[in-house]
Amino acid sequence: MKDFFNKLCSILLEEYFGPNVQRIGNNLLYGTKTLSALRLGTGLPVAKIKEGLCVLIKYGYVTYHRNNYQVEYTLHQNKIITLLRYPKYIFFVKTYCGDEAEIMLEEVLKHGYITASAVIIETYKRIERTPSKSAQPPSIPNLKDVFELLVKNQFLMHRISFETGAENTEKPNYNLPNLDVTVISNMLQGQNAKPIDNGIYWKVNFDRLTQDLRDQIVIQAMTQRFDVHAGQLMRQLINLMYLRTASWAATSNPIPYTEIKEEVRKLNYEELEHYLDQYLRLLEEDSTQFIKRVGDSGGGQYSVNMKNAFKQLTWETLEHIVTNRFGSKAGRIFRLVRNEKDVNLEQIQNLAMIPAKEAKSLTYNLTQENYIQIQEIKKSGSASAPTKSPFRFCIDLTKIVEMEIEHCYQSLYNIIKRRDHESASNKRMIEKQLRVQILSANLKEHGATEQQLADIAEMMTPSETQQLEKAQNAIKKLAATELQIDETLFILICIRIGCM
Repeated sequence: MKDFFNKLCSILLEEYFGPNVQRIGNNLLYGTKTLSALRLGTGLPVAKIKEGLCVLIKYGYVTYHRNNYQVEYTLHQNKIITLLRYPKYIFFVKTYCGDEAEIMLEEVLKHGYITASAVIIETYKRIERTPSKSAQPPSIPNLKDVFELLVKNQFLMHRISFETGAENTEKPNYNLPNLDVTVISNMLQGQNAKPIDNGIYWKVNFDRLTQDLRDQIVIQAMTQRFDVHAGQLMRQLINLMYLRTASWAATSNPIPYTEIKEEVRKLNYEELEHYLDQYLRLLEEDSTQFIKRVGDSGGGQYSVNMKNAFKQLTWETLEHIVTNRFGSKAGRIFRLVRNEKDVNLEQIQNLAMIPAKEAKSLTYNLTQENYIQIQEIKKSGSASAPTKSPFRFCIDLTKIVEMEIEHCYQSLYNIIKRRDHESASNKRMIEKQLRVQILSANLKEHGATEQQLADIAEMMTPSETQQLEKAQNAIKKLAATELQIDETLFILICIRIGCM
């Protein structure tokens, strides 16, 4: 797994930061290095290495610490993988905080860390450049409110540590900045002005965004399993969980029924409020065991079990993978071995209601691909007499999760390579189409006739248009597949680290 994990990290660094940063990252993939060791390992000039290290440190992928008289650099591969989730982070923020918040998050992600005044100015300029249906220009006070909303939701936090390798130990700081709207307006007009927050930098709180993605998966699972009201109830239970439990705790502290009822009442969902007791009982008695009743005082107390929730989601994901790869009957055998814990071949044939020959073939395939494991049961008896030991089948969840994580890394690496190949193979036509579009837009502005525009469009031959459309569709499918695989990877990593 480490091999494809390293390859994926390497190709992501190349895609986002270029070949020099990739070479430095490749050298750091295999352990902590000093500057002199990096110069020998990469063959790059010291100036280029320092420049690349500055980029990696700025985005939080490399930390450094002083060891005696040398500075050592360490690469954090798990942070590089978050590059795959940037589109999801941006879409999530857009959904909950609006379009301006989406642009602000993009700017912070692009810069690594940035001051509040700078991000408001950059957002203002981008909105001005972007054609919009709204005739109103962007408002500085409104953008200030949006930035404060991002901070209040803990999507952004202070960048405190610049000189330590133990960056994860810093306590998050969400103190709102003191911003002067007049100074920001003067800076936009090109006047020399010094913002009050100069030197106070902000970065993205990936821990909070990852936590929100986790919660969203659980809520969607409840919505799909039951209905919208069950999903909304699960959302309120998770919100109440954070009031009394650490964000990444496997199980929440007890939540009183009275608090749940009060939160549901604020939602103005009459049906959920009316049938609250039934919905709680439904979630409690469901086989997924996302929530559990842990007390009877005050009308009852409930606990949210995130560890069990992701364990169940992992089992569902693995069953889906087995069914897609080997067919519905193999999925039935996998589910049977999971539920029965230890079964022999004869029991599989009888309980799964599959003919003996087909059951043996499917079980063999699942065993060969390591989705089920064989255990030998030794019989007690004479050591000298030859005995035939029976075998039982079981599932090692940890082993399968590690295997599927490796498959995800390999698939993501292959997808990115294929997408790059499609783009490189059709680079000439993509550039030609872009020139045609720019030329057509310029002619439109100067009042060109329909015939002139048609003549420009004919610069792309039908065969080129068809081939380009085919390539663009392939690239879109690869991008969509990349997002789906990353969602599977996210669930598997959550269960691997014990949620969380």
